[in-house]
Amino acid sequence: MLTKRVTVTVHASDPLSRAGLISHLRHQPSLDVLPERGEDGRERAPGTEGEAAVAVMLADRIDESATAELRRLLRGRDQRVVLVAGELREPDLLSVVEYGVRAIIWRHQATEQRLLSAVHSAARGEGELPPDLVSRLLNQVGRLQRATAAGATAGGSVPLFGMAPREVDVLRLLAEGLDTRQISEKLAYSERTVKNILHALMTRLRLTNRAHAVAYALREGYI
Repeated sequence: MLTKRVTVTVHASDPLSRAGLISHLRHQPSLDVLPERGEDGRERAPGTEGEAAVAVMLADRIDESATAELRRLLRGRDQRVVLVAGELREPDLLSVVEYGVRAIIWRHQATEQRLLSAVHSAARGEGELPPDLVSRLLNQVGRLQRATAAGATAGGSVPLFGMAPREVDVLRLLAEGLDTRQISEKLAYSERTVKNILHALMTRLRLTNRAHAVAYALREGYI
């Protein structure tokens, strides 16, 4: 079965780093790498003229300029970003996920195959995180979850929206790193049912992607 071609833009503050990413992606048969700037000389963001589906952004660290660039790339409708990161501090991790970044790859692990997989996952609306980042995300939202529970015990607010048991089941398996096919096999659902459950959940709670849904569920104490 032929893989649908995905159009990509590449963004990095360092021209040499950007050129390296482009060299990894440009000769992939399933990708079309668009110039960062259009014919008018303006910077091109995914989803604007040229129909780029995914933006690949390289950032050594999430500082003020990197955050501004992420927001610029994600401000349009249904933007999909793959972040190649040199380092991520814990306070930055949840923020990056909640911004709507679809996939994160460590810079030192950014092989051609990893980049290709992340781009196609992002184009499908799915996400990818390195295993060590999943662990850090779980720890971080666990702390937030306990703080939320303490606030509720002290008379604070409780989550406005609930989750159905099957939504929780799907998100729990998603948090364990299973993909759509594996979740469908585990729960004896069709893949379409799993996708519909996630789509309905994310639409109802206004969550940007699967990683954001897992983070929300963990933070609110559902998983």
